[in-house]
Amino acid sequence: MSIVRNRCGSVSEEMSNSSENEVESLPQIIGDESYKEARKEEADLFENHPLDKSMVGIPVLAQKLVHTQATIIARCLPEIVRNSNEKLNASVSELNRMPKTLSSVGEALTTFMGIVGSAKESLNKIIVRGDYDEYLEDKNMHCTARLVEMLDQYSDELHKCSENDLTGNFLMDEIQALEEAKGIQLPNFLSRTTFLAILQKKVEKVSHIPVAFVEKVWTYIEGVVISVLMHHSENYHRLQLSTRRASHNLIARMKEHSRNWVTEIVQMEKLTDYTSNPEYMNDWNKLMAQQHDFTRDVLENGYIPTFKIEGLGEVPIAGLRGYEQHVLLQAFDLKMRMTAYWKIVLRRLVDFMALHLQFCVRNLVNKELQEEIVQELVGRHDGAIERMLEESPAVAAKREKLNVSIKLLRESSNVLGNIMDKIASNV
Repeated sequence: MSIVRNRCGSVSEEMSNSSENEVESLPQIIGDESYKEARKEEADLFENHPLDKSMVGIPVLAQKLVHTQATIIARCLPEIVRNSNEKLNASVSELNRMPKTLSSVGEALTTFMGIVGSAKESLNKIIVRGDYDEYLEDKNMHCTARLVEMLDQYSDELHKCSENDLTGNFLMDEIQALEEAKGIQLPNFLSRTTFLAILQKKVEKVSHIPVAFVEKVWTYIEGVVISVLMHHSENYHRLQLSTRRASHNLIARMKEHSRNWVTEIVQMEKLTDYTSNPEYMNDWNKLMAQQHDFTRDVLENGYIPTFKIEGLGEVPIAGLRGYEQHVLLQAFDLKMRMTAYWKIVLRRLVDFMALHLQFCVRNLVNKELQEEIVQELVGRHDGAIERMLEESPAVAAKREKLNVSIKLLRESSNVLGNIMDKIASNV
């Protein structure tokens, strides 16, 4: 209706201007006299005035004004009609896109299962398969790429921590551990207890990294899952509340499960020194092949401050010259064993984490999320599905506004059609 009012306002203004121009060209003939007297004065004036009778008089003026008005309206109406029809079509299309009003529990249940199914498929695409065509511009929703980035950052953090400094304070921790492990026994036996003591200290110092990583990953996944669920259930406010609650509870449990799993993995690494990976023995043998030259330079070449170990780099040796040969041999062996084994430990912490997350995320998307949401809405028996029949205030207000707009625009179209028909018949 605003379109009609705006355009008709301009029509009236133009018509008024045209009328004023016509009237200004005539003599002033009306003062305080009555209407009859004015008409008589008009007739006398034009009777004696040398003008064409077909061009003078109020009836002629009125006819000319009507013609001018009709011409202006005829010129403006097509644009008004077009704008009105475009507005009407847009409102009808928007109303048709709105969710159908649910009238029964059966309809609500069918709608609910459809929403859960479509959300599950979207999550499968973006989290499991790496297909993000639904979110081309939102990089945060490119989940497989973001998870790989986080896993790489986790691996970098493990490998860049202070426990990977293999050259600083070289052999001093190993010599101290050997001193504390001394007993009434032959001096040239390497104690496994000493190795485990050093291993436990190293693992303990990095144990916070995998725990923080699983917290970070599950927080990210929770955001993605809730975003997808909210998108697919955007027209059902009460369903959004239930699915958000179900998702939060489920992911909180999975986060706790991952945290417990990481704690177990860390504990296993502390208590057990084992690997079947042949790289351990290969690396240890390469490092141990340099033991003789290292010991010789420490004990015999007092002027040499450092020694280059292939695989480690330059290490300081000046502070080692006060120790006996068998202590240096044991400390060097212990250090090389730990160096070769520590690479295996870090690799396991990364590889196992990747496998664990892949397994848990697939279970989340393909099974557990749907079961949790269904249990939240259907299993509670408290009318949760029935509450889906109630539209949110925002949706109800939008539907009412569109219906009123469509009604008014259709009435306007009928009025405009009648006006155009009358104009066409008078032209």
